[in-house]
Order: sequence, then C-alpha cells, then structure tokens
Amino acid sequence: MSKNIRNIELLCPARDYRAAVAAIDCGADALYIGASSFGARRAATNTSDDIARVVAYAHLFGVRVYVTLNTILYESELRDAEQLARELIDLGVDALIVQDMAYREMNLPVELHASTQVCNMTAEGAKFLEDSGFTRVILERALSLDEIRAIRRNTTVDLECFIHGAICVGHSGRCYLSRSQSSRSGNRGECSQPCRLTYDLATERGEKLIRGKHLLSVKDFDLSERIGDLIDAGVMSFKIEGRLKDDNYIKNVVSYYRRKIDEAIASRPDCRRSSVGRSEVEFTPNPRKSFSRDGGEYMFLGKRPGVASWLTPKAVGEYLGSVVATERRGFRLSGSARLNPGDGICFVSSEGIVGTNVNRVEGGIIEPNRMDGIKLGMEAYRNYDHQFTQSVERSRIRRAIDVVCSLRLDAEVVEVHYEDGDGDSVTLRREVVLQPSKSADKMRSVAEEQMAKSGDSIFRVTRVDVEGCEWFATAKLLAELRREALSLLASQRATRIMEHDIRHDSGEAQYPELRLTPQHNVVNSLARRFYERHGVQHIVEGLDTWRSTHGERVMESSYCIRREMGECLKQGSKLRDKLYLEHGRHRYLLEFDCARCRMNLIDCSQTEIIRQR
Repeated sequence: MSKNIRNIELLCPARDYRAAVAAIDCGADALYIGASSFGARRAATNTSDDIARVVAYAHLFGVRVYVTLNTILYESELRDAEQLARELIDLGVDALIVQDMAYREMNLPVELHASTQVCNMTAEGAKFLEDSGFTRVILERALSLDEIRAIRRNTTVDLECFIHGAICVGHSGRCYLSRSQSSRSGNRGECSQPCRLTYDLATERGEKLIRGKHLLSVKDFDLSERIGDLIDAGVMSFKIEGRLKDDNYIKNVVSYYRRKIDEAIASRPDCRRSSVGRSEVEFTPNPRKSFSRDGGEYMFLGKRPGVASWLTPKAVGEYLGSVVATERRGFRLSGSARLNPGDGICFVSSEGIVGTNVNRVEGGIIEPNRMDGIKLGMEAYRNYDHQFTQSVERSRIRRAIDVVCSLRLDAEVVEVHYEDGDGDSVTLRREVVLQPSKSADKMRSVAEEQMAKSGDSIFRVTRVDVEGCEWFATAKLLAELRREALSLLASQRATRIMEHDIRHDSGEAQYPELRLTPQHNVVNSLARRFYERHGVQHIVEGLDTWRSTHGERVMESSYCIRREMGECLKQGSKLRDKLYLEHGRHRYLLEFDCARCRMNLIDCSQTEIIRQR
C-alpha cells in the first residue's frame, strides 16, 4: 500500500464494555473510554479488567482503544496517575488522551494524544505539541474550517476533530464556570454544567435586558455534511461526543456516521478506513431520533449568530408541525408527521417548552398524557420516537471480516484454507480415507454450503473454492474443520501487533508564550518542569487551586451573546453599557474582545469555594 494512503478514522465514545461492543459492531474504527480515574467524565469510569476486555474485542477488527486521562493532576496524584497509565499500557491500549503535561514528563511508552482540554486552537500551539512528542492533536470545537486548514498547513501531526454531539460553550480547558459556583471543576471531570442554567442579562445600571433564559446554552454539533471538507482539510479522525450516552444513541449515531464517512472515502482514492470488518444493522440510522439539541455547525464557517438555544437546554427532537386545533382531550397538528402511542413530544413557545407523552392517536386527534400548556400556534417536536427506539433495540447488529476459503479433497486427505484481507491465514489438514462421491456436483454444493457458514464467528465467508469433488466428505467432517479453522484464525487475529507512532520529547521546541496564566492549568511540579524545559519563564498556578475565582476570567468563548442578540459592537450596536450575567448570587461581567471576536466571563460574585486537593 502506498505511503500516501491516508487512514480515516471514525472515533466513538464508550461508556462501558457494552457500549464499546455496540460501537465496534456498528462500525467504529477507534474508541475512547474512561479508566478508573483521572478522566474528564467522572460518571464514565471502567475497571482495568473491563478495559482489557474492550481491547481484546476491538483489536480483532483493528479497532484502536484510547483511554481518557484528561484531567489536571494535583501533586499528590502524580504517582497514582503514572501507575494507572503504565497499567493501561500493559493492557494494550493504543493511546492515552491527556490534558496535563505531567504525562509528557513520565516517559510513557505509548502514543499521547493532546486532549481538546489543552485548548488546541492555533497553528503555533499544534506545532509545539507535535514537536514535543504528541502523536495527535484534538482540535477545539469552536474552530472554523479555515482555521483547521491553517493548522494543517503548519503541522504534520494527526488531527482529530469533533463532528457530532454536545458543545462546551467555553473553550475546552479554559472554562471555570462550574468551579466558580461550586467545588466541582470541568478540569477535574466534575463539571456541573452551569452553562445550561437560566441567566438574566443586566446592564451595570441594573436594567434587566433579558430575564430567565438559557443564555449560555448552545446547540449541539452536526458536521455530517462536512466530512469531505474536513478530510480535504487534513483531518483524519472524526469524533462523536457522548461518553455518557446510552447504547441506543451509540448504535444509531455510529451507524449513521459510518455510512457518511464511507461515502466520503469512496470518492477519495487516497483514503481508506483504518479498521476492518463490515457492519450490518437492521435499522435505518437517523441521528435526529437520538438526543440532540437541534444540531448545527456552530462556528465551522466562521463566527455567526443562531448557534444558541435560549429557550431550553434540552433535546427538542424532530419538528412535527404546529398546533392548529385543540380539544378537551387532544389536539391536531399541521403537516403529515405520524405520531404513535408512547412517543415523547414537546411544544415550544416564547415562554419556554411543554413536554408530555402520546397516549392515543385516532382520526388525526392526538391525545397526550396531559394537555396543560398546549396552545394554538405552538410548534411541536418529537423528542422520543417509541417505534424507532424499539427497532434499534431489537435490531440484529453484526460486524464481520471477509474471508475466502479453499477446500481440497483427496483420497486420503482433506485440506481447508481460510484467509482474510490482512494477511492472516489458517490451513488445516485432516488425514482421512475418502470414498468416491456419487455426484461431483452435489458434493461441490454441500462443500460450498458447509464451508461458507460462519455462525457466531467474527468472519463472513465471501468465496469458497472446492477442488476434488469426485471424493466424498461428510458434512459433519467439513463442519468440524470449518469451526476449528475459523477459531484458529480468530486467535491469530487476537495476537496481531497494532502499529503505533510513539514519539519522544527532545525538549528543543519553544512554547509560544513566555508567561502562563492561571488559565493554563499548571498545578503540579512535572507540568511546571515541562513548560520550563520549553522556555516558559513565569508560571502562575492554575485557577482550580484558588480559594476564589473572584475577579478572574472563568470562561473564554467564541460564542458571543451580543452577536446572538443582534448587538455586535463591530456591527455598530448602540448598546454600549457594561453587561452582566446573573444567576442567583452569581454574577459575571461580560468582556468582549472584538479584535479576536471572543467573549470572556469575569467572575464578580463574592463567593469562596474551598479547593479540593
């Protein structure tokens, strides 16, 4: 295979072993999964035994397993973190996804991927990580296509980007909103998601411009129509968000993106998928049927309004129509959408949303569990499709590797040979006295049928060549040889050595900045040593260790409330007052960096949070 061929990877979340198997069977080329600790999703942890099981199953198909160790590490945790990392390496994981540069100082014999928590937004930053020994850089979700292209022009490191799922409104790794309101920190895997709460927008004079809206809640990501653009821009790994999602979400969304990526690869001769095996699912995937906050493309084509969901942070689902009539027990909708008992529906108005379930549908009248709050003109959405969910749950899903078989019959021997497309093969010989067959055609038919079966194995037999049909072999004998041969072939695949690109840090690269702020998250001696080796002269301890975040920047975002409400300062807004977000006792000054088109939140609350060390 030419060295110019690019491996394209569909990277999928795995909450646990069951979700991992579902993702693999539906077409994942790689998985990311949490270990027992130090992952940015504290609610998605797995034991080493479970991860070992995931690795064993994944590697049968050439699927890679990346473990998330992407929290910042306190000094007291360094020894345990290194011990866990080395244990995972011994289990055969293919890479560690990390935020804290302490891992770079541990000289770990494994690929290191720079988590999106490193806030990878610039070509200079990505080039530094490449020169410092990282195999992959995971891009911030707020980047535009042009910004991704600029990073690619400046680097050769593998680039990974998110293509589906929830978006952090703050730049990853630079958000302390949760930390400003409690002891829970996103950098420690315990984000309380305060960005999904309601806020008032107030002026410095106390005037309430907006009351009780979800002003920081942005829509989910959906770049399904941009796969080709991203491949051409130099991205090789496409990541689905969702390590806390259920199995049905995984099956549906992964199956959908498997098809989309395969379509993009098919029209690009220089690309191939990075794992093997074809997936068969008995349902038609549709990501709109799974949890989604009205997915959009966020800043993919540049900074723009219309990316937030101020009315609700919840999933509204697929649009059905508007309410055109109401009765005592039910209502009618415009449009032709069909609802079924058990469906979940919600109604959106300027006041918010109303949710309920469908009990009965008859003669165009939809009878919900309750009619409270449902009014004429409301727009209706289905956020739970009962029939679709059942079809996913009941669907048979299988992933199998294509193999070819050749069978040779002779007077005193039966020889069977199975071979996959990766160079693995098995040959079995059974010395046995055969009698002449009464019908060569019938013997060929029986042999082809027996040797083409694959049962519950990981293989799909695509061709059977038979030689020596003038000799008779029993179906029982052929079945025994087939089962034994396919079992040996699976064992052979299980021992395949995965190729890795393990790099080392020469220490020669210079970090793009000489001074690190509290937002650079340096909280231990190893991370400090890393940056000092790379030319940093002054380091302020990370904000997560401070008793209070008062007066500090607790969020940096490419999203802008002014832009969203049509009051962009660059567009000549006459609203020149200082603006604040308020939620209960928490208050944040909105600072607008128009030169870089960013919005910062400065904590103005008089609160003190005891740090957890």
